[in-house]
Amino acid sequence: MEGRKSVTCSAPVNIAVIKYWGKRDETLILPVNDSLSVTLGLGELCATTTIQASSSFTEDRLWLNNCSEPVSKRLRACIDEAKKQARLQGSLSATDNAAMLDWHVHVCSANNFPTAAGLASSAAGYACLAYCLGQLYNLKGDVSRIARVGSGSACRSVYGGFVEWRMGQLADGSDSCAVQVAPESHWPDLEVLILVVSDRKKGTSSTAGMQTSVQTSELLKHRAASIVPGRMERMRAAIRERDFQTFAELTMKDSNQFHAVCLDTYPPIFYLNDVSRRVIHMVTKLNSLSPALKVAYTFDAGPNAVLFMQSQHVDQVLSLCDYFFVSGVPSEQLDKTLADEVGIAAEANSVQSIIRTKAGCGPCSLSDKSLLNDSGLPV
Repeated sequence: MEGRKSVTCSAPVNIAVIKYWGKRDETLILPVNDSLSVTLGLGELCATTTIQASSSFTEDRLWLNNCSEPVSKRLRACIDEAKKQARLQGSLSATDNAAMLDWHVHVCSANNFPTAAGLASSAAGYACLAYCLGQLYNLKGDVSRIARVGSGSACRSVYGGFVEWRMGQLADGSDSCAVQVAPESHWPDLEVLILVVSDRKKGTSSTAGMQTSVQTSELLKHRAASIVPGRMERMRAAIRERDFQTFAELTMKDSNQFHAVCLDTYPPIFYLNDVSRRVIHMVTKLNSLSPALKVAYTFDAGPNAVLFMQSQHVDQVLSLCDYFFVSGVPSEQLDKTLADEVGIAAEANSVQSIIRTKAGCGPCSLSDKSLLNDSGLPV
């Protein structure tokens, strides 16, 4: 008689405010420094994954955004790590499904946002995979280590709210895991605007970029050893105290330094473009016209901007972004005097879309949805 089990989950994107860039171990995905991120709302940016295990499957298979893909070494590493944990925990021994650990799996995953465009698609995807594997094999405890061996930043998407990835010190990576600093409810008036500058696949992947930076950038070494530890301590305190001024300053400085590391890499890596730099100019000028910081920008490995602000400033910032980057036409909400003082030219359609979101929850199970049919093929 055929055995079968299927689970479906969704997992969110996270955006780092203290960046992860560089690995000390490429196989185990162990970072050269701690990092800290904000998990974003599932409703706006998420990956959805179905994993089905069956005694009738003859091989592991993967579909990503409706396209059949080869099963990568990293995906297989996640599956192997989950099975290893299941054997150690004996999580299936009390059921009739212990043989499931020998079954092949079919994996189908889809993002509701562009893949490989610098919007943390791998973080959402591998966090979703890890959470699904945990459900499939009845694992107890933290699954962030499973997510980490797929994509380092994915371990931070296993939790909601504000999440730290501790680099750890042990050679086997057992102490390199994600820890929640504060839940998504902790800072209710912190809001996020994502300016989608480009949905194209980036020219230099994060994996390749990190490898080159580790090999060639002296600034990366200095940053990891001397800069990040102090920033992590101050960022944790800023989040605990809901201190936007410190949060904003650290977020922008760390984004700047990450891209400085990319420039210090040889050959240099360019993730920002002219639109990205115009966003930085807008935020810098807007903050200079205010008695306190209103907005913070950060950019991951891509040109897309992520802006943090408190709720009372969202409408103003949104109207400026729409005018300068989307419509090019002043709206009724736009403060035209302020726009003139910011002093950049409006260029319609330089930003494809603006996504508004907030800190959100971690992964969740979807009992009423499946991306695979009863034969283990995409629906």
